[in-house]
Amino acid sequence: MTKKKTPPAKTQKTQAEEAPVPAAARPEEPRVEETPYEAVASICSVLVVGLFILTFLAQNYVIPSGSMENTLLVGDHLVVDRITFSPAAKWFPLVHYREPRRGDIVVFKKPAQDDVDGRPEYLTLVKRLIGVPGDHIHLHNGVVILNGVAQAPPKEGNDSPPSPEQQDFLDEFPSVPPSPDIGATEAWSVEFPGHIESGDLVVPPGRYFMMGDHRHSSLDSRYWGFVPRENIIGRPLFNYWSFVTPDAEYEKTGLGNAVAWMAHVALHFFSGTRWSRTLHRVR
Repeated sequence: MTKKKTPPAKTQKTQAEEAPVPAAARPEEPRVEETPYEAVASICSVLVVGLFILTFLAQNYVIPSGSMENTLLVGDHLVVDRITFSPAAKWFPLVHYREPRRGDIVVFKKPAQDDVDGRPEYLTLVKRLIGVPGDHIHLHNGVVILNGVAQAPPKEGNDSPPSPEQQDFLDEFPSVPPSPDIGATEAWSVEFPGHIESGDLVVPPGRYFMMGDHRHSSLDSRYWGFVPRENIIGRPLFNYWSFVTPDAEYEKTGLGNAVAWMAHVALHFFSGTRWSRTLHRVR
């Protein structure tokens, strides 16, 4: 009679083996620290992305004058879209490009030079686009007549009366022609007659006619002529911050004025900020 073999007993784990290992007893994993080179590289990448956005995609712009009141106020800080009006790029077909249209608010380089601290400079301005190439324009009693149709004034336009010496020119343009005596540029005064047909100003190809919403207090295309297509930078998207600012504040120069204004903003940030205009869409 043979004996039945029994399988060998399984080795039982001891209580010490089953107990969890205390955290203090575990081996520490080596901590990877960022090298100075990697820190500098990270900062540079952020700066490059920010520079790309500010150069090609968006731009900050501050309203320096009241020519667009009350659509835009002095002290409004805008984010400007630089993409929509730029030339279409085949390498990025998902972006929507289009030509400027009547009624657009446009940021552009002024076509005439100004004297800024003793040096000539082409200022950056913001106005509403009134006429595109081929449009016939004239004003009568302050009303814009576009291609024979009277246009409604801007909804938020400031309608304060102009000075007496400017009223006929501003309200009856181009019946009253521009001249250096009323502040128009000499170049525009000479070029102007070649664009008149049957009492209308005709916008030539590749040019645009701009006016401020504050029609009686705006140095615009009536004073310095058409804006070339290549001068158009973009369109304001929204107002990210607005601070109560005197009309002539941004015309002041010098370090003392800059420091005094920064101190004023710091002391009156909460009381001087127009909170209702924060993230206000521009249109």
